[in-house]
Amino acid sequence: MELTTIDQAIAGFVDETALNAAAEIGLGKIFDQPLVGVASATDVLFENLQAADIVGPQHLLPRDWLAGAQSVITYFLPFTQAVRVANRQGDQPAVEWLYARIEGELVNNAVRRFLVAWFAKAGYQAVAPGLDARFAVVSRKSNWSERHVAFVAGLGTFSLNRSFITQAGAAGRLGSVIVTAPVQATPRKYQRHDEYCSKCGACIRRCPPQAIDNTGKNNDLCAAFLDRTAERYKPRYGCGKCQTAVPCEAGVPV
Repeated sequence: MELTTIDQAIAGFVDETALNAAAEIGLGKIFDQPLVGVASATDVLFENLQAADIVGPQHLLPRDWLAGAQSVITYFLPFTQAVRVANRQGDQPAVEWLYARIEGELVNNAVRRFLVAWFAKAGYQAVAPGLDARFAVVSRKSNWSERHVAFVAGLGTFSLNRSFITQAGAAGRLGSVIVTAPVQATPRKYQRHDEYCSKCGACIRRCPPQAIDNTGKNNDLCAAFLDRTAERYKPRYGCGKCQTAVPCEAGVPV
């Protein structure tokens, strides 16, 4: 199966689904055209993710999720300019960003389900770990990290604030499915895990709870701030200040 065929299928679904909008706040589109990458299910980097200083031993391998897995399809859904521009203002999350975070994840889940059904129709098996009953997050560590999987598939690298920088930037959502279809892996055009981060420090200045410094992000401070937004903006929550009004918002910093 060709990557272009998969790419076109995902792009068409995202463009056409009614979920990709928030009409009640006048937001026409949540996501722009997706980026798609592929990793071999047997790539040695998946085993490396089980190291304690990367993700951890709880991180399952593709064939733990799906016997006979051949490929891992991963994608990045970039937030539209309307979402990003709104969140550049102030020290609280913009309403557009809150909708993009919560309603946007409904779109992401719909893409996962679409791909599982699409591959099944083509005669292959597919599993979306993010929707699987075996998926678990314990102490903020999951057994399937979408960011790390996207790194293996060549979609991008990590930033100082632990966001994931793609060619379309860091502001967006990631998802993946594991399939029995053989698909040629996309190249990793980088050597280091943080190669796309310029270490400019813009995200440090943008962080409302001051959870980021030159050594990285304090997850406890970040999580506490997100909890406060959940109380204030229930049923939504979010922040994203470190992903907007920064050089990596919509591309790789020069």
